[in-house]
Amino acid sequence: VQLQASGGGLVQAGGTLRLSCAASGSIFRLNNIAWYRQAPGKQRELVATISTGGNTNYANSVAGRFTASRDNAKNTVYLQMNSLKPEDTAEYYCNAFVTGRDGSTMNYWGKGTLVTVSS
Repeated sequence: VQLQASGGGLVQAGGTLRLSCAASGSIFRLNNIAWYRQAPGKQRELVATISTGGNTNYANSVAGRFTASRDNAKNTVYLQMNSLKPEDTAEYYCNAFVTGRDGSTMNYWGKGTLVTVSS
């Protein structure tokens, strides 16, 4: 199983980006999924989570601006980021618990996608 995050880029403050995280491989089901970010010189922090049923939770710093969603048919999750701020600049990663076709559930990290917000 592989997770591939994409959609990062350079945007001005106040702008929007939509990140995607696509899972591929021998997948039966994507379970709980989380988005993390890591800014230069800082620890990785949890940004948002989305459960198998679509329930979401957000860090206080992004609540009201970011929206996580999922398309189970495409094994893909999204992070819509609005009203971006320079402090949102970071490498963004997706993390997922994936049940494979063999019935086992494992945790996977995707490679990051860089978001840069200019002031």
